[in-house]
Amino acid sequence: MIKKFFKIGTRGSKLALWQANYVKETLQNQYPDLNFEIVKIKTKGDKILDSPLAKIGSKGLFTKEIENALIGKEIDFAVHSLKDLPTSIDERLKVVAITKRDDPRDVLIAKNNFKLAELPDKTKIATSSLRRKAQLLNFRSDFEIVDIRGNIDTRIRKFDELDLNALILAKAAVERMDYQNRISEVLSVEIMLPAAGQGALAIEILKANKSAEDIASILNDKETEITTYVERSFLQHLSGGCQVPIGVYAKLDNNMIKVQGMIATLDGKRVIKGFIMSDINDYTNLGKQLAQDILNRGGSEILESIRN
Repeated sequence: MIKKFFKIGTRGSKLALWQANYVKETLQNQYPDLNFEIVKIKTKGDKILDSPLAKIGSKGLFTKEIENALIGKEIDFAVHSLKDLPTSIDERLKVVAITKRDDPRDVLIAKNNFKLAELPDKTKIATSSLRRKAQLLNFRSDFEIVDIRGNIDTRIRKFDELDLNALILAKAAVERMDYQNRISEVLSVEIMLPAAGQGALAIEILKANKSAEDIASILNDKETEITTYVERSFLQHLSGGCQVPIGVYAKLDNNMIKVQGMIATLDGKRVIKGFIMSDINDYTNLGKQLAQDILNRGGSEILESIRN
């Protein structure tokens, strides 16, 4: 008997539900004879809101419980923000689709609509990301970084209510939640390299669930699959997670793939950047090659100092 009913697992935030509904509607339009239901699952990262992400210190903060539901056959599909998904996943699971990526850059939301370079001395900027913090301090060492947690709505509300001058968020998330009118500046990748996979969604299944694999494959965007593969292999080779300031961005330009990457000290005083490009057919080792180049030029020392 052909299965007709499929469950889509997701976190319960408004952004996560937007993403899961996007997947559901796309699948429903493609397969009108099938039924899809969204199942909300609370993750460790959703429960612990009083600590910075880097201090919680475990991989899969926003994915593990959803993956457990896949393994337990409580759901058929998991929808993740790709940047939240660890580079190594359980061998019983499989990522079967990476959706077409939205703009991966970060944005500044600032009082008085200031641009980053116009912000007053000792401006308080809110972010929970070490990657963003390090790059901000590298850009201007006088910035005062304030840790902020919560979903997009919560962070924007805190920004409005507290003594904060600026806030950094992912452009894709801001636009999905319809806050684009709050954007003061879209930050160039020269100033702020994004997180690996930022702006894309990952669809994960149980390997044994072949019907789910066949159905979800239509969601895959080949260009995004290639560029995010390079970014994630860069991150994996640096053994990076949310405890290390790492940024990376890969893009296709005709038949060439161009990759920028960086690793930084926590205070942003030292940032090691690298760039690599090759023919698209040779993309599989690009991330690793760029990571190794950065490690050789001082990245290893930075990693060691952070771990110690």
